[in-house]
Amino acid sequence: MSYSPLSVETLAARLGGVEAIVARLGRDVSQWRGREVGDGNLNLVFIVESEASAVVVKQALPYVRLVGESWPLPLKRSFFEYHALMRQEARDPGRVPKIYHFDEQQALVVMEYLHPHVILRRSLIAGVVHADLGEQLGRFLARTLFRGSDLSMPTSERKADLALFADNVALCDITEALVFTDPYWAAPLNRHTSPELDGLVAELRADVDLKIAAQDLKLTFCAHAETLLHGDFHTGSIMAHGAQARVIDPEFAVYGPFGFDVGMLIANFWMAYFAQGGHERFPGERDEYREWILGVAVTIWREFVAEFSRLWRTERTGILYPRALYEDQGHSLGAEQALGALLHRVWEDALGFAGVELHRRILGLAHIAEFETIADPARRAPCEAKALKLGRMLAVARNSLSDLAEIHAIARRLERGEIG
Repeated sequence: MSYSPLSVETLAARLGGVEAIVARLGRDVSQWRGREVGDGNLNLVFIVESEASAVVVKQALPYVRLVGESWPLPLKRSFFEYHALMRQEARDPGRVPKIYHFDEQQALVVMEYLHPHVILRRSLIAGVVHADLGEQLGRFLARTLFRGSDLSMPTSERKADLALFADNVALCDITEALVFTDPYWAAPLNRHTSPELDGLVAELRADVDLKIAAQDLKLTFCAHAETLLHGDFHTGSIMAHGAQARVIDPEFAVYGPFGFDVGMLIANFWMAYFAQGGHERFPGERDEYREWILGVAVTIWREFVAEFSRLWRTERTGILYPRALYEDQGHSLGAEQALGALLHRVWEDALGFAGVELHRRILGLAHIAEFETIADPARRAPCEAKALKLGRMLAVARNSLSDLAEIHAIARRLERGEIG
């Protein structure tokens, strides 16, 4: 059967012959109940339930859903999402949904229904605390990034994987344009939500140092194929319930620099921090929650460093920094020196990528719910302006910022209005 988009009405007929799905939902498709729940920018997403169980069905559309048919997009992105999920499951078991079925021709993946998990963004809007969140996310980053690189993988396997994901051209092109270039000029699909930001937006787009920094970061993203990235790792790509976090939606997977996923994720917590002023009923109501958000960012980086370092010492079996050059010659301190230098570069890259993420989510095409759900533009614009100013500092001064304590001191001053 040639590709055809699913609908609630056609789910049972189209999927009723797939044994992996029938085994979970039962053979009586008349008892299946389906609903479309996709709220993202690209795809159709359905939940299909029966008395026995439930599954999620995700199908790519041949265009960008957010924009429409005027922006065509290859269906093969579901192929990359499937392969990325399989690799992430192998590298950090239990952190991504189980895959039950993949149909390349129909561009669909059938996977575990995560219930009662919710998109983490919604929790951050509602002021919900999730225990151990930073620990889980930091370890996921370390395990997937380390184990997907030449630090760990057999070189032939890694090069074959690099070639496979290099074909994810269309989604990589979206990242390269929407993250690193479009926010810094009047691109046709750009938007910002309030005229109150016009002056700051004009200032940022006239900032030559910022534009140089953004293009330097784009060069790093394009040229440093260090590891397999999630590629779109933000708080909308995480499902959370209680003390459990699960990672979804790696269709932007591509090989790139170690710091990219790290910076993009932490930037989304900083945006959530600045957005709290638009969601509290009175000034200061969410001060404690703001500090919890900053604490999650600290924990993500701390756990990433700790787990990456542990893997460096126990699983460094690839072609990079071989033990033959260090430990086997009694140079264990040299191995630690090399690790420290690598992590320092990851830190600086991550800060830069965080900076441009703060900009593109406010100035570009794809915005975030933390800001968008602040109905009053007069409340929303100051929240966004603070994030834009921090983004500029991170991108331009990434080589001179020493730690998160320093950055969070700046964030708090911005939040209090002490930095203009």
